[in-house]
Amino acid sequence: MRRGWKMALSGGLRCCRRVLSWVPVLVIVLVVLWSYYAYVFELCLVTVLSPAEKVIYLIFYHAIFVFFTWTYWKSIFTLPQQPNQKFHLSCTDKERYENEERPEVQKQMLVDMAKKLPVYTRTGSGAVRFCDRCHLIKPDRCHHCSVCAVCVLKMDHHCPWVNNCIGFSNYKFFLQFLAYSVLYCLYIATTVFSYFIKYWRGELPSVRSKFHVLFLLFVACMFFVSLVILFGYHCWLVSRNKTTLEAFCTPVFTSGPEKNGFNLGFIKNIQQVFGDNKKFWLIPIGSSPGDGHSFPMRSMNESQNPLLANEEPWEDNEDDNRDYPEDSSSLAVETET
Repeated sequence: MRRGWKMALSGGLRCCRRVLSWVPVLVIVLVVLWSYYAYVFELCLVTVLSPAEKVIYLIFYHAIFVFFTWTYWKSIFTLPQQPNQKFHLSCTDKERYENEERPEVQKQMLVDMAKKLPVYTRTGSGAVRFCDRCHLIKPDRCHHCSVCAVCVLKMDHHCPWVNNCIGFSNYKFFLQFLAYSVLYCLYIATTVFSYFIKYWRGELPSVRSKFHVLFLLFVACMFFVSLVILFGYHCWLVSRNKTTLEAFCTPVFTSGPEKNGFNLGFIKNIQQVFGDNKKFWLIPIGSSPGDGHSFPMRSMNESQNPLLANEEPWEDNEDDNRDYPEDSSSLAVETET
């Protein structure tokens, strides 16, 4: 009887957690809907008097708004991609692994299994990266998200503002969402500013629209500052071909820790996220190369092009050499098993 109550309570808590996880998304949606009303109706249709100015403002606004909402939708509803079946332990291997009580034998079993897979990263102790919740050998750059309760390919972080895990399948969409968010806020702020000054000087009548226009400028500037910082940080990550987790915890390869292990050079690093075809870079359509299970590494590129070996690596902060718990980040809501 007591066990049944515990199960019911646990199920209820999980349900509440799933519902509450949508609160940040609901907040963003409500702010965006209000900004649409305030800009289109209170500014363009009520405050702006010039018909030509109204048309120009509305055309450019809706063009940005479409891409802004499109990328946000893709960031939310593109499911995080999980490792395919060949990385999972078979029923026989799983039974052997769980029945084995000697840790050193378990470790050797994983080493033998990993030899058949394109896996080159290790834990801080040099062991094969294994998820005991999903029962799989983790591909390079794959991590287990405690919020989504799955292993996510090329996981960057879990973002509460999209209620989704950002990884290989949607990192491009997330970057585009940040870029169009910055553009959206900048456009609103620049077009509203002149009318803000007119209201401030009393050149326009103090009507209901005054509140919406003044508050619209304040909200746009506030979001613009925070989004520029976040977008700039992720641009830096892309230029180095790093994830948020890798920026805070240096990847360990079979040869040892290497902070620039996936750094292929500026252009190739961008192509690793957006693809080779530049016409898809601004459109939220999947174009990232590969399948998310394996990635080109700097060491392989150097063997093909010895000139790369002579390049001076960019300086990183000393924190890159600090030992962090695997898959932990102060900026990422993610827990490693």
